[in-house]
Amino acid sequence: MPADRLPLAALVLSAGRGTRLEPITRLVAKPAVPLGDTTLIERVLGWLRRSGVRDVVVNLHARPATITRVVGDGAHLGLSVRYSWEPKALGSAGGPRRALPLLATDPILIVNGDTLADVDLAAMLDAHRQSGADVTMALVPNPAPEHYNGVAIDEDGRVTGFVPRGQAAGTWHFIGVQIAAASVFANLCDGEPVETVSGIYRDLIVSRPGAIRAWRATGAVLDVGTPRDYLDAALSFVTHRADRHPGARLRHTFVWPEAAVGAGADLDQCIVAGPVAIPAGFTAAESVIVPASVLQPDDVADVRDGLAVFPLSR
Repeated sequence: MPADRLPLAALVLSAGRGTRLEPITRLVAKPAVPLGDTTLIERVLGWLRRSGVRDVVVNLHARPATITRVVGDGAHLGLSVRYSWEPKALGSAGGPRRALPLLATDPILIVNGDTLADVDLAAMLDAHRQSGADVTMALVPNPAPEHYNGVAIDEDGRVTGFVPRGQAAGTWHFIGVQIAAASVFANLCDGEPVETVSGIYRDLIVSRPGAIRAWRATGAVLDVGTPRDYLDAALSFVTHRADRHPGARLRHTFVWPEAAVGAGADLDQCIVAGPVAIPAGFTAAESVIVPASVLQPDDVADVRDGLAVFPLSR
């Protein structure tokens, strides 16, 4: 195959509500959060482009306009991007079923739109073809088995089961990149929510042992699951710290491009999200600061100066 083109169409799963990242995901879909000077989904799409993928489908449900306005048709990223709209969230298997008519290759590449994983896709595709598997999942040793569910594999690299977190010591961690035959999803009912790992993949393991195989990934993986994870990830992409907020004291704090921080404000380990203006003299620590307009009835947050201050540990 040409070195600059991979014969895979990709589905980027971006329809989820991102509840673990609230209240930030009340402003934008999780894939649309800023990471440094661009968004998470643009970084995912950039990795696909560098890997040789050219045709991409993005599925949408929660806050879709926040994704489409930064991705558009993908031309500025060197891609052709189309969208699969889900009036209700269809899950990790129902989403691919809905998108199948838009995906021009078999197998297809499926990647999570909220995770950055540096996977060698050409090598993974070769392994998938040689194994004869229906699904090949990119895995790394489970870095936090009390936090992540685990994938069990045998000595031949066949996936043998899925293990809940808290019981997942010695297992592997799925990093949201997989290659799958279209037939895995083709017989599902379009429009019905269905999951992979907690649904059809469990059945496939039983009905056809060896149908799902592991591909041991070695590249870096970036998780932005929680606000604290997101803060660390966002700051890792800040390559310069031009003083956009003169007179403010910002320590391990990430401020969204559309936000402003007044002179004399003191923020320590904070995320400032959305089109907000932090007034002079405002102080906060280990907090997510968003417009007070996103507050919901059961929220526990400090409200002042038109801002809602949530604990970062949320």
